[in-house]
Amino acid sequence: MKKSLLFLIAFLCLYGTAMSQWLVPKEIDTRRYFDNIPPELLNNFQPRYETDNAVTIDDWDNFNTGTDFAEPHIGMHTITPNWVFTAFNINGGHWTKNGHDWNNITPNFGVTVQGDPVICVDSLGNFYYQSMFGNITGARVVKSTNGGETWGPAVVAISGRDKNWMTADQSAGPYSNYIYTTMTGISSPNGTFARSTDLGATFQQTATFNNQVLPGMMVAVGPFKDGTVDIPGGSVYVVTHNGTNSAGRYNFYRSTDAGLNFTAMSSHLFSNFIGTEISGRSTIQGMRTRPYPMIAADNSYGPYRGRLYLVYASNFPAGNGNKPDIFSRYSTDGGATWSNPVTVNDDVNTVNNHNFFPAIWTDKYNGRLYVKWYDSRNSALSDSMDVYATYSDDGGVTFKPNQRITNRMFKIRINTGTAPVYQGDYDAIVSHGNTSMLVWTDFRNNNYGSYTGYFPDYAMRVTPNAVVLQQAADSIGVYLTVPAVKLYEDNVTFTATVSPTPATGAFQFVFPSGSNVLTNVPDSLLMRIKTSGTIPIGNYTVTVTSTGPNSIPVHKRTIAVQVIEVVPVELSSFSASTSEGSVLLTWKTQSETNNSGFEIQRAAGANVEEIEWSNVGFVSGKGTTLEENIYLFEDKGIAIAGRYLYRLKQVDYDGTFEYSQVVEVDAQGPTSFVVTQNYPNPFNPSTTFKYTLPSESVVNIKIYDAAGVQVANIAEGVKSASNHQTVFDASSLSSGAYFYSVEAIPLNGSSPLKKVMKMLLIK
Repeated sequence: MKKSLLFLIAFLCLYGTAMSQWLVPKEIDTRRYFDNIPPELLNNFQPRYETDNAVTIDDWDNFNTGTDFAEPHIGMHTITPNWVFTAFNINGGHWTKNGHDWNNITPNFGVTVQGDPVICVDSLGNFYYQSMFGNITGARVVKSTNGGETWGPAVVAISGRDKNWMTADQSAGPYSNYIYTTMTGISSPNGTFARSTDLGATFQQTATFNNQVLPGMMVAVGPFKDGTVDIPGGSVYVVTHNGTNSAGRYNFYRSTDAGLNFTAMSSHLFSNFIGTEISGRSTIQGMRTRPYPMIAADNSYGPYRGRLYLVYASNFPAGNGNKPDIFSRYSTDGGATWSNPVTVNDDVNTVNNHNFFPAIWTDKYNGRLYVKWYDSRNSALSDSMDVYATYSDDGGVTFKPNQRITNRMFKIRINTGTAPVYQGDYDAIVSHGNTSMLVWTDFRNNNYGSYTGYFPDYAMRVTPNAVVLQQAADSIGVYLTVPAVKLYEDNVTFTATVSPTPATGAFQFVFPSGSNVLTNVPDSLLMRIKTSGTIPIGNYTVTVTSTGPNSIPVHKRTIAVQVIEVVPVELSSFSASTSEGSVLLTWKTQSETNNSGFEIQRAAGANVEEIEWSNVGFVSGKGTTLEENIYLFEDKGIAIAGRYLYRLKQVDYDGTFEYSQVVEVDAQGPTSFVVTQNYPNPFNPSTTFKYTLPSESVVNIKIYDAAGVQVANIAEGVKSASNHQTVFDASSLSSGAYFYSVEAIPLNGSSPLKKVMKMLLIK
């Protein structure tokens, strides 16, 4: 028995990646103290990468970079924020240099890496990417000077056994661009701290902490005041995590000499269980999670400069089996004392929903505190979730209304192993001013999807998304729309490109308003696509790109453009028919080019050369199309019987026009007094009355309640012999049955006409 036990322990030490409770009995299992990937999952995992990254649902974008193995982190260039790098377990790197289209890379660490990726960026724009390595005896760091596109050689940054974190001093202070890293130590209970003072070329361990047991040791950098002197980047903060899963203790330390010496500031039992404890771990629906203490410091020059923030998940009310909320606290004295907790999630019934996996970021430009997390509020059974986010602009005192970031809900637990199952332990958020980018593991496709998204953000729509243009001197309008926003208040700028580039001729993109910028959203902007020269016949794709300030958020939509030969509007038929008091016109086109629409013109008389034409209506055309289209128009303005002539004036977008042939019809004017039932009926609050007069008359419409009391009178005045309609607004009336009376007194001396109808108002 002893030999078997020693063999099993040796096996776990060899791999160093055991973290669930699946393989060994609880009494000898120490993996609940470490957050590594279970080897039985890792050994069977195959990454997959996407080339078409944007996933658009209901006009909202998420970006799918492929399938990795959870636990993502993210870095954003400090000057060019659309340069972003993300990394997922084990070593799945993804980079973009336009904030929209992602590329994949597997940086070389020189040894076998074991994951827990962490990324930071210094104020010069250098990216640092860290991963545990070997049998987990420490973490290595690689550096990129071009936004993650290529990486330099790896260096050992820190020794340790589990869960590393890393940050960069982005201030202009005396320790600017120092890199700091922490990690749970080789032996328990301790944690290690190391720093680089030469832009990541070398690292030196400078401190050890003797109370790091549970995963979650973290580091942050912020300013402090030495008397009246404000020193940027002068405070390095470390939080260690010990105690038990049901009562985790956060211990806060502060260094004012770039991590050479630390002072204990405070120690607190802020957290308890998250969800339900299984085998010494907190779980949500059997998916393991952890009350990591996530800290960040305000490096901005705003009103909350120097404030230290803490965000964590914890059951509320406290106790095993309850559901967690996201809590935020702040310290104004370097972590010595902390504010009361503020509940970040604003779901109506928090005790019914799971809120967990928080991530935190404080923007260096405006001090905005961003928080993201998983949230089950949209799931009736609390077995599915979305990613939510919010921010605080008042130093963590209050938070903005929570915003759903994911555009599709997904199951919390997809792994079928014995709980607690591994589906990652953390993710991240980063920002530049008023815009942040989130990275998370998304289970919508029943796999470990690698996703990113923006917040605040706006939706984007292009209408129509398919058009036909003739080779030369043609144009068509499309609407670029921001139909909705998620706390987004900035401008949106639109640009357009075409692919492939035509060999001859050119596409032009013109904004009739004179600007390609929406200054207030939601709103729409008209863009005209024009052809000039002679473009080869074929299919083209117009890509419309929208961006916010600093080039983020960025979204794209495409328009399929078919270029055809120059063809006229081909009118294949045009006819007229009559009914009492009206003429119905019908016409058909076989093709249209640049067709704005048709003016309907009418004349009375026998001699076409001498008659006077008048416009009686307009029907919009289909622009440019090779499809057959049928049009209808009813002329209800026939006052007297007689012979009438009709023609169509087809008008192009550029104002040119041509006439159709003339059709004639012998029309009868109205011969009887007709009142039709109001529509709609029942109605609320307005309805339409329609009536036909056989001769010119004075018309009054009176409204009566069920008791016969007149409640309204509509004086129509003198109306011609024709079809008429009027709208009645009953906003001031209560629900019930009413009667309306249409009374007409003919001006030719005929007897008065009257008809009464019943209607129903329902509010």
